[in-house]
Amino acid sequence: MNTFQLSCFIAVAEYLNFSQAAQSLHVTHPAVSQQIQSLEKELNVKLFHRTTRSVKLTEEGMAFLNDAQQIVAISDRAKKRFDNAAAREFETLALGFYSFPYMFLLAETLGRLLEDCPKLHPRLQAIPFQHIYRMLEEGDLDAVVGFKEPASLKISALYKEIARAPVICLCSSRHPLARRTQVRLSDLKEERLVLFVPQKSSSLSIAWLQGQLMGERPPSEFYFCESAEAITVLVTAGYGISVLPEFLVPDTPSISKIPLTDADPVSFGVYYKSLQGNPALKAFIQRAKEFFSA
Repeated sequence: MNTFQLSCFIAVAEYLNFSQAAQSLHVTHPAVSQQIQSLEKELNVKLFHRTTRSVKLTEEGMAFLNDAQQIVAISDRAKKRFDNAAAREFETLALGFYSFPYMFLLAETLGRLLEDCPKLHPRLQAIPFQHIYRMLEEGDLDAVVGFKEPASLKISALYKEIARAPVICLCSSRHPLARRTQVRLSDLKEERLVLFVPQKSSSLSIAWLQGQLMGERPPSEFYFCESAEAITVLVTAGYGISVLPEFLVPDTPSISKIPLTDADPVSFGVYYKSLQGNPALKAFIQRAKEFFSA
């Protein structure tokens, strides 16, 4: 079945005359007859009652008419979508993130980027850690946005820092620590901890801090989470405190973010293969640096 067959069927159904249908399609009468016969053979039904004096739709033909019209309409619409070559021009920027909070950090950056690249189509994907750098390597992503990974991972990509993220102590606004203006790691030694699953930690620095806080304490004092969102929920609920890069924590009255004075900021940036031939990525990195430095 093809759209020409269907167009022939629709024309004959409209005119109830093969010659007039052929004229409307700018083809010959035999061509229309052949297409109708082929369609009837494929559907295994008669679509028209034909005599030397008249042509009428069969019950099967009437039932098929609406389907045929819709199929042809969809085909025509699909073709028209690509009629204007100039309107089809756009550039894509495929960015990979470990989780959704990383995306939200860059919403304003992407808004500013639209000023530089009005034909840009960003493609944002939250991708598990075990797959994200393979996708970058294979060209499915233009860049990965996140915290700098340890050198031991041997990521085959360039890294550009766009910001330094302070590390904070996160606690419920009801927690006694919420009244503090700053804390040290030693102040947290007795607190129950809400932590990243070790392999999900957002950076080597955070993994090290978690290890320092855990010390030799029993597992019953820890709550492990797969994401920063889950950590924030448990902290808000009062299960314990956490240490996170400030970028990952939303501003909300139900939680307190307290500077951790003896923790170095962590590097936040972009992994990419090359900026050559990718002006959108180059502009994205520049806009991101401007946003975080403002």
